[in-house]
Amino acid sequence: MKLAVIGSGYVGLVTGACFAQLGHEVVCVDNDPEKIRLLKDGKVHFYEPGLHEMVTQAASAGRLSFTADILDVVNRCEVLFICVNTPSLPDGGADLNAVEKVTTVVAKHLRKYCLLVSKSTVPVETGEWVRRTVVRHVRKGVKFDVASNPEFLREGSAIHDFMAPDRIVIGVDSARAEKILRDLYASMKAPLIVTDIKSAELIKHASNSFLAAKISFANGLSRVCDAVGADVDKVTRGMGLDPRIGPQFLRAGVGFGGACFPKDLRAFLHISGELGVSFDLLDEVIRINETQAQYFVQKIMKGMKTFRGKTIGVLGLAFKSDTDDMRNAPSLAVIPALQKKGARIQAYDPQSMQKARPHFKGIRYASDTYDAVKDADAVVLLTEWKEFRNMDCRRVRRAMRGSLFFDGRNMFDPREMKKYGFRYSSIGRPSV
Repeated sequence: MKLAVIGSGYVGLVTGACFAQLGHEVVCVDNDPEKIRLLKDGKVHFYEPGLHEMVTQAASAGRLSFTADILDVVNRCEVLFICVNTPSLPDGGADLNAVEKVTTVVAKHLRKYCLLVSKSTVPVETGEWVRRTVVRHVRKGVKFDVASNPEFLREGSAIHDFMAPDRIVIGVDSARAEKILRDLYASMKAPLIVTDIKSAELIKHASNSFLAAKISFANGLSRVCDAVGADVDKVTRGMGLDPRIGPQFLRAGVGFGGACFPKDLRAFLHISGELGVSFDLLDEVIRINETQAQYFVQKIMKGMKTFRGKTIGVLGLAFKSDTDDMRNAPSLAVIPALQKKGARIQAYDPQSMQKARPHFKGIRYASDTYDAVKDADAVVLLTEWKEFRNMDCRRVRRAMRGSLFFDGRNMFDPREMKKYGFRYSSIGRPSV
């Protein structure tokens, strides 16, 4: 099948590459000529494990191509996936400006049937708005359909999530659109959920909001555990073994970040308010997350007493492992707070240091883990990279000047860290 993916950012490029891997002929479109030039040269503009190799292979096989001109794909491809950015507005709503521009251009130049599929995370009722936009601009007699096919890609495991999904959701309002999408996904072994368009749109926002709520619940619980000396990891394990709850995302830490959860929570809260529905739970999920990084900073302050003349080695800058994404990363809140107290920062991240540079001033970027902890009075771990989990803790302790280790991801066993000679603090677990 001939497909176009409009928007070659994170979701769009992963979607295009994976569909090409499945044997479809895909054209990725983006209005950024520099991005398209890099992709044509075989360069991927962000880090995602395995994506560069998949893009290179699909392009070499002739199944994946790139263009900066949307008119190259209108009337050439039967299915157009809209994967443009929908950033947050100041009131929390989603900015649909890019969606409107794409829809308008496609409609004005459409001359034969086309299925417009939204993969961008959009508010409920966006499908109806897209349909009205097309009707307003399309030539009389040209048929089209609108559908919703939300993505559920996690940064760091996006290829696996696309190729081996938990479920595939398609929201349609015509038999023709349903058949096209069923055929498109026919080779994939996953439950296919067919709904109306509004329900599909809600599934994405509801899913992300619920997962974020589990994280904030664990983080709120961690504060209770700190107050009484309990172990949040043991508490959440005891909870998670209940199949009604489950262990996934029920893990305390320094807070969630990235482009999806913070944006989608605010958008869902805004949507609910616009519809006259009070959804105060989402407000509290946001509040707990926004205060969790400062809660961790308070723990560091309590452990260090003073920061003047002190050097802190920071391990991890990206919002999570296996990505270089700095959006809403906890490091953006923690590092400036420590600097404000007078601490010197030396930091290392396996992938995100280049993208981190515009965000920080006055920090030294280390060459590796051990360079980051050299002569440090304390270590602060902010990202759960496997490289850190597998580091030589004895070597880290020998390289340090001090012995304080603040673990914002609860990666290590406190008893083992004590054996290595650390004064170890984490989140929601007794310090040693």
